[in-house]
Amino acid sequence: MPALSNKPYRVGRSKTGLGLFATQPIKKGAKIVRYFGPMLDCNKKKDDAVENKYLFQINKRWTVDGSVRKNIARYINHACKPNAESDVSVRKRKIIIRAIKNIEPGEEINYDYGTDYFKEYLKPIGCKCDACEKKRKKKSVEARAEKMRLKQKAERKAQKQAEKEAAKAAGQAKGKSNGKGKPEADVKAGKAKVSKPPKTTKAATPKATRAKAKSSAAKSPAAKSPAAKPSKEKPSKGKTSPVKARSKGSSSRAASSSKTAASSKKAASSKPSPRKAAANAAAAA
Repeated sequence: MPALSNKPYRVGRSKTGLGLFATQPIKKGAKIVRYFGPMLDCNKKKDDAVENKYLFQINKRWTVDGSVRKNIARYINHACKPNAESDVSVRKRKIIIRAIKNIEPGEEINYDYGTDYFKEYLKPIGCKCDACEKKRKKKSVEARAEKMRLKQKAERKAQKQAEKEAAKAAGQAKGKSNGKGKPEADVKAGKAKVSKPPKTTKAATPKATRAKAKSSAAKSPAAKSPAAKPSKEKPSKGKTSPVKARSKGSSSRAASSSKTAASSKKAASSKPSPRKAAANAAAAA
């Protein structure tokens, strides 16, 4: 490994293996290191057949093979939120790593490898940069919190269910204690009686009430007296009201009774007295 004492960086151990770390403050926009290696022509089958993780594509034809040990830039790791970037000069076929923010001593230098490299190499195993690690930690914390919330919810639900069951059992025990002296059959019969609705009697219709009233009025002696009040109903033409007919019948009956009384008086007056009868008998003798 070459000496790096005069350089603002060093190779050191990182989360993903080896990495490049700043040994001096690096200002934003400053050049850090050059990414170099053999140039591969993609139009040639031999160069196009080369496969490794350190291939840096400049354009569709030219690619830099950075797998050589002298290429210190190959130790720079990928980051989704980097502090450096790759400055590619297509005409000169050069790749320079520059700082995009101020880098403090001891801080790891990193840049974005690009979408194609991320999908092919990093996504299957998971990105281990600080930003992704923070996201994973945040998600794990949220997942634990959600799990705890669901657990507490289930516990509260189970507690409420247990309280309901206990209250139900207490009510049943209380009901049994209240009906302890009664036989079971009586209790069941009482429950059955309570469950059945009471029978309802049919209300009398107005026609039935009027018919009953008329029959009772006809049977009562007050209806036969001539002093009975006539009804307020208007009689139809050509027919006499039943009240008037009854009043006529009662007057005829009163006249006949007066006639019989007069005839009885005449008969009584026609009979001779005892003295007159004795005198008449003596004269006949």
